[in-house]
Amino acid sequence: MGFLSWIIFGFIAGLLAKAVMPGKDPGGWVVTILIGIAGAFVGGFIGRSLGILNETTSFWSFADWIFAILGGFIVLWVWKRFFAK
Repeated sequence: MGFLSWIIFGFIAGLLAKAVMPGKDPGGWVVTILIGIAGAFVGGFIGRSLGILNETTSFWSFADWIFAILGGFIVLWVWKRFFAK
């Protein structure tokens, strides 16, 4: 899957993470979405490292979506844990 796909996944993951993990975030919505994009890349890296994802999976692959969203949640949780006041 391509670079642009992971950005789209990350955008959606950031929105979902914000909806599921409400509260005051350092940086607001923009930072949350950027963290979601970073999380999608982290999720993609983890999925590829585990051998679950590969370059031939399509944009609509369920596994890609799951890893992108989980990566977004993980990175947002870490961000809130270490940078929230």
